[in-house]
Amino acid sequence: MDSSAGRPQSHRPIRGQMPGGKSLAWVVGLFFSAVAAVVAVFLAVMLAASVVVVAVMGGVLLALASLAARARRTVKARNDGPQILEARQVGGHSWVAYGWDRRQ
Repeated sequence: MDSSAGRPQSHRPIRGQMPGGKSLAWVVGLFFSAVAAVVAVFLAVMLAASVVVVAVMGGVLLALASLAARARRTVKARNDGPQILEARQVGGHSWVAYGWDRRQ
């Protein structure tokens, strides 16, 4: 009978495991966690910057739309020409227009 049959064999390393492997795993884990945190911060800053750019562009578009609406309200059509334009069909697809040069 084997004398070590009932005892755990924790003193022998598992195949493929290096001594001090847990501390190396902690260091590598911390390093990649820090890298992931830096990437996350970078992406958050980029997202915030893109939101700011979209807000500025929307504000500019709104300002231009309000200026266009104001310009449309203030501009009036000139009333220099004749009020009534008369056109007569003279045959086929031909028309003659009157009233261009007459003032009323």
